[in-house]
Amino acid sequence: MRKKIGAITLLALIMLFIFPVLAFAAEEGIDTGDTAWIIVATALVFLMVPGLALFYGGMVRQKNVLNTMMMSFICLGVITIQWVVYGYSLSFGSSTGGIIGSFEYFALNGVGLEPSGTIPHQLFMVFQMMFAILTPALITGALVERMRFPAYLLFLVLWATLVYDPVCHWVWGGGWLGNMGALDFAGGTVVHISSGVSALVAALVLGKRRGYGTERMVPHNIPYVVIGASLLWFGWFGFNSGSALAADGLAAGVFVNTQVATGAAVISWVLAEWLRHGKPTMLGAASGAIAGLVAITPACGFVTPMGSLAIGLIAGALCYFAVSTLKVKLGYDDSLDVFGIHGVGGIWGALATGLFSVAEGSKGLFYGNGAQLAIQAVGVLATIAMAAVATFVILKVVGTVTKLRVEDEAEVIGLDVNEHNEKAYSI
Repeated sequence: MRKKIGAITLLALIMLFIFPVLAFAAEEGIDTGDTAWIIVATALVFLMVPGLALFYGGMVRQKNVLNTMMMSFICLGVITIQWVVYGYSLSFGSSTGGIIGSFEYFALNGVGLEPSGTIPHQLFMVFQMMFAILTPALITGALVERMRFPAYLLFLVLWATLVYDPVCHWVWGGGWLGNMGALDFAGGTVVHISSGVSALVAALVLGKRRGYGTERMVPHNIPYVVIGASLLWFGWFGFNSGSALAADGLAAGVFVNTQVATGAAVISWVLAEWLRHGKPTMLGAASGAIAGLVAITPACGFVTPMGSLAIGLIAGALCYFAVSTLKVKLGYDDSLDVFGIHGVGGIWGALATGLFSVAEGSKGLFYGNGAQLAIQAVGVLATIAMAAVATFVILKVVGTVTKLRVEDEAEVIGLDVNEHNEKAYSI
């Protein structure tokens, strides 16, 4: 009996402390369920960065694996600082002519635990930070095996400031594209088109790797690629479903659409290469998964599962063609096919949103509203132009400050030793 009384008393004391907290949260407009989900989603998007490091690291030659991984991993440090000092403010501060945000949130001034929707403002900020970190890391797949690390660091800061932050503001921060009605649920234009197009420009400016076209440059560790792709797929559920910014039915629908499109793209990529080369490959399956994830990202909150299926099926085959045929015919050396997957996949996904959207007031062409496809096309063209021009200028400016490429001898030795004085493997 005494134990029961003690337990009841303890429970009463706990509730005495908990109820004021819950009441405060409710009064302040914070939803605990939404907050818990976005914390988890933020951690999932964070996991995509080491996932990308493994994905890219496995695809390069053994002598460059650590340098390749470092290019992704260092973004977790550099962009975190850039974002909290001024990047978030430029992206989500009060709009200046619909082009760029103000400095009202400089050094996170005014960004506290007050509500932003139903979650704390700081949580929204750090969720968006993960997108800002991942996006320039995607570009590195076109730079690997030949770019000097100091030049890359300078490029990283300038690109985040002059490309990512403005485009993010255009679409999500109250800028002109969002106001026009462009749909981008989780980053088709903001993340994938901007990084994919920038990667292509960077590959052209840097030039081909030494021995490209005459030496075998095959992935040194396919299991790394598979693990990396799996982590990316897993993290992408936070990337897409988290963009609902609530633990609700929309987030659940986005989860379903993400899985359906990705699975479809795996199959269409594998079938395309099987028909062409006679054998399916694990590298192809992993690449198809990323193509599907990229393509569904802008559309995932606006389409049905059947729309997602169509988007994924087309994305896998389309990106396979871009990687296997377009790159060969044009002769550029995009080392890890960033443009072929993120650029082409992102463009298709953004336009497909204008075809398959069932969102009220923003339905797509297949549902009687051709104007939405035109708006999506404007967003695609604007992002391509911004990313291409700004990336070219940034690289030229960086090149006047420090050399962009390592010496020929360093390419032969490998960037792991030359840039970091370490080796991935002791044997």
